[in-house]
Amino acid sequence: MKKYLVRYWYFAIFAPIFMFGEVFMDLLQPRLMSIIVDEGVLGLSNNNVGDLNLIITTGLQMIGLVLIGCFCGIMSGVFAQLCSQKLGNDIRKDSFEKIMSLSFEQTDKFSTGSLITRVTNDITQVQHLVSMAIRGFVRTFLLFGGGIVSMLMLDLSFGAVIGCAFPFVLACVIYFISKVNPLFGILQKKLDGVNSVMQENVSGSRVVKAYVKEEYEQERFRKANGELVNTQLDVLLLLSYMTPLMNIFLNIAVVAVIKVGSIEVQAGAVTPGNVMAAITYTSQILNAVMRMTMIFQSVSRGVASGKRIQEVLDCEPTIADGSLQEEPMIKGKVEFRNVSFAYPTTQEGEEGSDLVLEKINLVIHPGETLAILGATGCGKTSMVSLIPRFYDATCGQVLVDDVDVREYPLELLRNKIAIALQKSEIFSTSIAQNILWGNPKASREQVTHAAEIAQAVEFISTKADGMDTLVTQGGTSLSGGQKQRVAISRAVLREAEILILDDATSALDLATEARFYKALKQEYSEQTKIIIAQRIASVKDADRIVVLENGGIVACGSHEQLLAGSEVYQEIYQSQLKNGGDING
Repeated sequence: MKKYLVRYWYFAIFAPIFMFGEVFMDLLQPRLMSIIVDEGVLGLSNNNVGDLNLIITTGLQMIGLVLIGCFCGIMSGVFAQLCSQKLGNDIRKDSFEKIMSLSFEQTDKFSTGSLITRVTNDITQVQHLVSMAIRGFVRTFLLFGGGIVSMLMLDLSFGAVIGCAFPFVLACVIYFISKVNPLFGILQKKLDGVNSVMQENVSGSRVVKAYVKEEYEQERFRKANGELVNTQLDVLLLLSYMTPLMNIFLNIAVVAVIKVGSIEVQAGAVTPGNVMAAITYTSQILNAVMRMTMIFQSVSRGVASGKRIQEVLDCEPTIADGSLQEEPMIKGKVEFRNVSFAYPTTQEGEEGSDLVLEKINLVIHPGETLAILGATGCGKTSMVSLIPRFYDATCGQVLVDDVDVREYPLELLRNKIAIALQKSEIFSTSIAQNILWGNPKASREQVTHAAEIAQAVEFISTKADGMDTLVTQGGTSLSGGQKQRVAISRAVLREAEILILDDATSALDLATEARFYKALKQEYSEQTKIIIAQRIASVKDADRIVVLENGGIVACGSHEQLLAGSEVYQEIYQSQLKNGGDING
């Protein structure tokens, strides 16, 4: 966090300077009030005859000092907020950039709810900490130190009163802060839980409603929120005990000053004005100590939040850029060499039986259309996820254009690949902008052409605003098939060397799907296409079909070859035929 504060050092310096001016004005006020009482009202040096002119001139001085102090306080607040807000802005942007660079396994480890909390609430707590540190700390310690010095200048006996009260106040502060401090880290974790439940239910609201699980999810939220509230209550209750105790010490100290002052006045050692000034200084000193407790509370919470943010900023992506300098001459070749893969949460120290893929050997030639078929959970998606390096192979090599994918800079590698997934990610912007994700520099004609290939124009043309129709968050204003066609349009527009369709046509009817594959073959005959599907009708026209079972390749060939020689493929074919599937599309 220090490097962010250094960027705005000038704000961090000007805020305390102006705060010093405000506190200095505050410390002068009791001294001037003492003059008004002793000389203006009582006239102690003028035979007990008051001086109205002195009251007026000194009063005007006090008003002037108040105005100066007000200006200094405003400027201190402005500079403190500029520093904290700009610092928070930089941290928030860097944190988001870091999150965007993390691999899937790292974002899964943090959880979405936790990352949202860290980028929002935790950074806000750090901003508050910075503001308090460069403004609140300065004001508190200057008032505390300046008040003690001013009291000692009035009379040493007043300093003795503060000296007796201070150890009790300090012990009280240390005790309660030590009790509260560990709770702030727990509090932020509880907030993670609330955000996670909220995020899951907003994104999965259709499933919740479909299964009539509103009450169940409400109970989950009540539980997470209850844990958050209980932790907050523990913090607030501890602090609520502290405030009355501090007030007791404050009032005892004020009474002691009055008692000592009365004795000193009777002895002629101090004046009544000095006693009034001492009471004011006592209030300033002990109020500063009370403010210190609130500052330490903010510091404790800010430090806990800062550690959580630093965990994100210090997290180095496990999927990092390679050192490849020149792009290979070959275009669109993919090869798996003895590839095995287990997800990061299970690969360390686990047996081979937990491997999702095992000893995959396969070459996909440039311009070839390769289909991958297999039962749910056999490793189809895991296999294609290794090509753009969403994950790295546990062992073996994945090569694109005869170069290990680990050697590519990620941007260069992923620019070679276009992907459309079964679960289409649609953003809350226009349909055209969603498609333009594939190629932001594409013209309107290119966007329309991509939509035509994906068979999306037929439904887009029925919208009142056509391509400019705004889509709701998560694409809820579109049907499943419409979302898939928009996502396919995006992938087609990219015009990448390799196109991966991961069950991306599962929501399309066979006729629409057939028209799409026909248009794709005509327009992009030289593009390497990898198609994952559940239906044989979707893949039967592919150059080759790979059949996966239990993470391994059990058959590979054309539709006709597999029907003649693969029992697994024959079983899939017969099961879909018996279930009324239109194998021929």
